[in-house]
Amino acid sequence: MKSNIAFIIPVYNEAQVIGNVVNRVLKKYEYVVCVNDGSTDSSADEIEKTKAYLVNHPINMGQGAALQTGIDFALTNKNIKYFVTYDADGQHQIEDVDNMLSYISKHGDVDIILGSRFLGSAVNIRPLKKIILKLAVKFSNASTGIKLTDTHNGLRVFNRKVAEGLQLKMADFAHASEIIDRIAEKTWAYKELPVTIVYSDYSTGKGQSMINAINIGFDILLRKIIGK
Repeated sequence: MKSNIAFIIPVYNEAQVIGNVVNRVLKKYEYVVCVNDGSTDSSADEIEKTKAYLVNHPINMGQGAALQTGIDFALTNKNIKYFVTYDADGQHQIEDVDNMLSYISKHGDVDIILGSRFLGSAVNIRPLKKIILKLAVKFSNASTGIKLTDTHNGLRVFNRKVAEGLQLKMADFAHASEIIDRIAEKTWAYKELPVTIVYSDYSTGKGQSMINAINIGFDILLRKIIGK
């Protein structure tokens, strides 16, 4: 297992699945940071049963804030070379991370790799969610100049330079747009790779995915109206 890779997992009320998600990662990668973002269930207890690092937000601050907290925590370990943002609900595939890490380690000119379900596969995605995500891509591409096929995929791999330069300010789901803005501002070299996202009965049953997709649309529209 490589000790120079940090997984950052934001967690909000994922007690039912977070233990399995973390343990699957830990089978291959030893450094996992879970940021419990003010969960009201037993997420923190489930994380503590694993060998992951647990960082707690006393209140729910949003996924962007949780990612920044996790990145800051991992940056204190000077051995960490690559950072992986990874969702807590089990939709991401560890094999995709393997491929992304292999690519960035072989291509030193690439700073950040973004996963794309639209280059790969989105299993059981709801039609309305797909439409909203596709619209978000068009808005983002037009406003940033960064041409992507999937702008709000939580699976990313980046180097230490990116981790130090992100400094996310958007606490909620707008952080995904903010990351793309930062790529444009910093002229980081980026690459999209195909990934598989599996929308399970659990993730769709929580009722969050559609709300998040709608939030993405509003985030993009608001940022275009008021400016970055």
